[in-house]
Amino acid sequence: MLGGGLAGMATALRLQARGLSTVVLEAHGHVGGCAGYFRKRGFSFDVGATTLVDFEPGPPGGGPDGVGAELLDAAGITTWDAQALPGYVAWLPDRTVTLHRDQDAWRVERLRAFGDTPAHRAFWALLDRLAEAFWAATRAGARMPIRTPADAVANLRSLRARDLPLVRYVGHTLGQTLRRYGLREDRALTALLGMLVEDTVHSTVDRAPLVNAALGITIRGAGLSRYRGGMHGFWRLLVGRYRELGGDLRVGCRVSRVDGRAGAFRVETSRGPVRAAQVVSALPVEATAGIAAATGIGRRLHPYLERDRGDQGGAIVVFLGVPESEVDGQALTHHQLLHDYQRPLGDGNNMFVSVSAPDDHDSAPPGHRAVMISTHTELSTWDTTSEIEYARRKHEAEERLIALARRVYPRLGEAAVFRAIGTPRTYQAYTSRPRGAVGGVRQTPRNSNQHAVPHHLGVDGLWLVGDTTWPGLGTVACALGSRLVADRVAARHWSIA
Repeated sequence: MLGGGLAGMATALRLQARGLSTVVLEAHGHVGGCAGYFRKRGFSFDVGATTLVDFEPGPPGGGPDGVGAELLDAAGITTWDAQALPGYVAWLPDRTVTLHRDQDAWRVERLRAFGDTPAHRAFWALLDRLAEAFWAATRAGARMPIRTPADAVANLRSLRARDLPLVRYVGHTLGQTLRRYGLREDRALTALLGMLVEDTVHSTVDRAPLVNAALGITIRGAGLSRYRGGMHGFWRLLVGRYRELGGDLRVGCRVSRVDGRAGAFRVETSRGPVRAAQVVSALPVEATAGIAAATGIGRRLHPYLERDRGDQGGAIVVFLGVPESEVDGQALTHHQLLHDYQRPLGDGNNMFVSVSAPDDHDSAPPGHRAVMISTHTELSTWDTTSEIEYARRKHEAEERLIALARRVYPRLGEAAVFRAIGTPRTYQAYTSRPRGAVGGVRQTPRNSNQHAVPHHLGVDGLWLVGDTTWPGLGTVACALGSRLVADRVAARHWSIA
């Protein structure tokens, strides 16, 4: 397994639980990748994902478990010390909107906030219908892109008969659908939807595939949770179980080359060579293409890399350890802010503020809280060879994000006992992602679903998984991808055993 992010560790956990022998090679000092963490002065900070999606059991009356919950079950993990988040608040320039986890409360709130007209009701009804159908299909093991008859059969089985007509929306965008209902010029509604799709599919209203956008916009209904201790606590759980199962995790072990063939791969690392019957790369496909070029995968990935080169983005995150008094006064611990309807999203205009729970002393010392402020950014913003210029941009970004977050917490950062900032350069240094690009490509109809990077490109025994393959970014997407790849790796293993 190349890479110890969520997709890599989840795939290894599944395989190890099935009795296969796995080795995870992670270049960094600990696992996590873009869902990782770091600890400083008693605080634990999440460096990317701050919440987990769909990690809870199915409804009491029956129905499948969430994608993340299915992963825990497959790995034999029975402990789950996470707080189910009731929702979060979106702060628009002229109003606030509570994005409730409870679907009945959300239906009431969205009509209150954006209008109760036949067009609004019809638009939301379509999004709900798409989300309900395709969340169910996702949990049932849908596969994309369809490359074999078995994939097509699996997809037909994952969709209920009543949902088959919804397939016609696969090629539509969110913007087209808003225009269909006469809502594209509804400034507040379009802004909120833009914020949500930027965070979930890294796209814009007019480019986001409708089905993917519907899933992202309704993500709270699938269940958001935050583990005690944040991602540090979550990773202690997964790594502990992986080692209990006999898994071999090697951190500080950078992979430089993969060659060979199925049954006889050779993986060169900074700690010596590793032999493997099969290889799963959870690295970004750009990194995989270079490291494993000798296998022929680089040539097969080249068309995808060329197509997606302009659709990569980065992130900035400010980390604060603050006295609890600085974050008092808000019922919810997660907030998303848009400051200007006219400005493009990113670099502070659309930012997410995550605060650790008041009783979570694994995340912060008593009397204190851990705060993460994140926003998207263009990679080109950070292209400079001048260290002085880079330091200036970092400082300006840090001050700007803290100042903007004071709309929610007016005293935030005044008496911080710790503060730091991560930029694309930081992600490049600690996750080895080219240029520090995070979260996969910005999804559009031409690069997602049927056009996504497949998990297998015809190199026998070499598999791809992670946020640059289908279904894309986020904890739930990586958990789903790990399931699909683990199934295929196991099948290949037993066929040659």
